[in-house]
Amino acid sequence: MNKSLSPFDVLGLGFMTFAFFLGAGNIIFPPLAGFLAGENITSAMSGFLLTAVGLPLVTLIAAALAGGGLPTMGRYLPTGVVTVMATAIFIIIGPAFAAPRTGLVAYEMGLKPFLQDPSQFTLTLFTIGFFGLVLLLSLNQGQLLDAIGKVLTPILLLLLIGLAIAVFISPQGTQPEVNEAYMAQPFVKGFIEGYNTMDTFAALMFGMLILDVLRQKGVTDKRAQSRYLMIAALIAAAGLGFVYVSLFILGGTSLGVVESANNGGEIISAYVLSLFGAPGLWILAAIVSLACITTAVGLVSACADYFHRLTGKGSYRVWVVINALACMLVANVGLNTLITVSIPVLVAFYPVAVALVLATYLRPLMRAPVFAFRLTLAVALVFGLIDGMQAAGLNMSAFHLLPMFDIGMAWVLPTCVAVAIGLGMPAPRQQVTA
Repeated sequence: MNKSLSPFDVLGLGFMTFAFFLGAGNIIFPPLAGFLAGENITSAMSGFLLTAVGLPLVTLIAAALAGGGLPTMGRYLPTGVVTVMATAIFIIIGPAFAAPRTGLVAYEMGLKPFLQDPSQFTLTLFTIGFFGLVLLLSLNQGQLLDAIGKVLTPILLLLLIGLAIAVFISPQGTQPEVNEAYMAQPFVKGFIEGYNTMDTFAALMFGMLILDVLRQKGVTDKRAQSRYLMIAALIAAAGLGFVYVSLFILGGTSLGVVESANNGGEIISAYVLSLFGAPGLWILAAIVSLACITTAVGLVSACADYFHRLTGKGSYRVWVVINALACMLVANVGLNTLITVSIPVLVAFYPVAVALVLATYLRPLMRAPVFAFRLTLAVALVFGLIDGMQAAGLNMSAFHLLPMFDIGMAWVLPTCVAVAIGLGMPAPRQQVTA
């Protein structure tokens, strides 16, 4: 028998979805973008919100329409391709980028502000301790850690709300000059910076998790599931939008609080110190560090479980050890280097996720969905790789005639053409057998 959720349950589902996306690592990108954008902050912020809030929102809605996440959205693709996509997503949000970033954000905001002379040695010691703790918690994950996570996310949100109110009421600095990177195309620069949240990739997986939660609550009707998932997505998007806009404004009013910054963690720490003094900085450090630990445990555990099920080799605990060690090694490159390395990868593969979402929305108009899906994603991948290689600094001048190549979005027009071809393709003829 299908059950209906009360308004309180729906609100809880929305906040749960918001908590899925609000990783402590995500809060470091808007302040730096706001600081560098200067007077172009509105344009840069609009581009950032489109990819950091808009794309995850429409991805969750697409998952709702399809009745699930990546497996159902990719049902017109070869099974092997879907497996490769899922594996790539888990590597990106796991040991390659997102999970090591949690340790680096904890270091930047939880320890570095209190060090007189931070060095590579202190970073190495911290990452060993941080991911050693993550390893132990992942091996023995239980209700205590889950409860801590449920408490920390609201506390972090309340802290960010308090910080946002303080920024609006009592800005601590002035607007910086426009950085060269945000001079010519601030909207596009902000759009690509939004890739760093990796939330569109995550949304492809979260759709399945939210639907599982709804089934556990007795919501079995598919239309009801889709409706509740859409509402939860809207609540999460509203929360993320509020947090990101506030942090953009924080960064855009921080000249004088900081004269220069390499990452957003430095800006937030300096701003909190200016607003609330040392006690505020200690509170921020504690909350962000604990939130990073719970996020890291969730990512390491999810990746270990996925690779254990995928390969059928080694126990869950073996994969936890492998993932935790990989995170520790990657984290030692430092936050700035990790972000720099991640950008070409995200520029290359984000178009594929966008193409999958677009194809999912247009599925009712397709007469040959298998052909349309495969063509669209293949074109998005090829031209996304071109953009990614350009972002990595390789000489890709041979492709300079492509529209929007110079701004890192050469994939857009070819993907739209592929979509048009897919929509125009007639339905395949049924084979007649004797």
